[in-house]
Amino acid sequence: MGTPDFSVPILQQLLEADYEVVLVVTQPDRPKGRRRTLTPPPVKEEAVKHGIPVFQPEKLGQDYEEIIKYEPDLIITAAYGQLLPNELLESPKYGSINVHASLLPELRGGAPIHYAIMQGKKETGITIMYMVEKLDAGDILSQQKVAIDPADHVGSLHDKLSVAGSELLLETLPSLFQGKLTPEKQDESKATFAANISREQEEINWSMNHTDVYNHIRGMRPWPVAFTLYDGKRMKIWWAEKDNTAYDGRPGEIVRIADYESFVVVCGNGKGVRITEVQPSGKTKLTVAEYLRGSTERIKLGTIVGE
Repeated sequence: MGTPDFSVPILQQLLEADYEVVLVVTQPDRPKGRRRTLTPPPVKEEAVKHGIPVFQPEKLGQDYEEIIKYEPDLIITAAYGQLLPNELLESPKYGSINVHASLLPELRGGAPIHYAIMQGKKETGITIMYMVEKLDAGDILSQQKVAIDPADHVGSLHDKLSVAGSELLLETLPSLFQGKLTPEKQDESKATFAANISREQEEINWSMNHTDVYNHIRGMRPWPVAFTLYDGKRMKIWWAEKDNTAYDGRPGEIVRIADYESFVVVCGNGKGVRITEVQPSGKTKLTVAEYLRGSTERIKLGTIVGE
């Protein structure tokens, strides 16, 4: 049971290891792109390649009985996107397990990769645990740490964790089937949460220090992408670098245009971030050099962004 790209390597590894995947459950096809073309989830596309039946309920509800008909020995979820009813969780012989992209009990919820980067963590990881009718709160079966590089963004860390999740799952399953694992209860006092990113959270708060602003930008790339207001319009900020120079300016002020390839915005601690990739309102993503090529007046020193 899975939906986005994160789930695909997990399905692939199960098939390569000759596990019999009798059913794939995923979210319904959704409109995508400017033309709103109805598009299947990545996991469905992979399942269809291998001739695996696919079930796409809008809401599980009583539809879970359709899954039970397949008499699964084990249910594996990976970024499926819905909570499962207890009747379904308890139906397989070996239970129901989840591949989660954090070191639980830290960062329970739907956006653990985003928050790990935005919080400036040096490492995160994968947890495989039993599922219960409470968000990411089941007993832990295995964990694997994954380092976060200072230049990692959501996309690059997502790919690392997806591979780590598929590998850890294959290491865990034989011991699970042989009854050799001792599930470990989560320490509720250490639980933190990573709720899905809201539209309000996408906006950059320039009063934060420059490290937090940098982490915010990379914690939103390549989706949903951080933004600020420039001349009253949304400008997405795709990438930036930290600038440790001390500047005399207000938070949000553009204080430097560097060789017409980047511009520096002051943050709350007086240091800056050097913006290198932007997407002006109604346009495609551009390097700042490309954006300034048409007119250097597009970025003006002294402008306060975010207002």
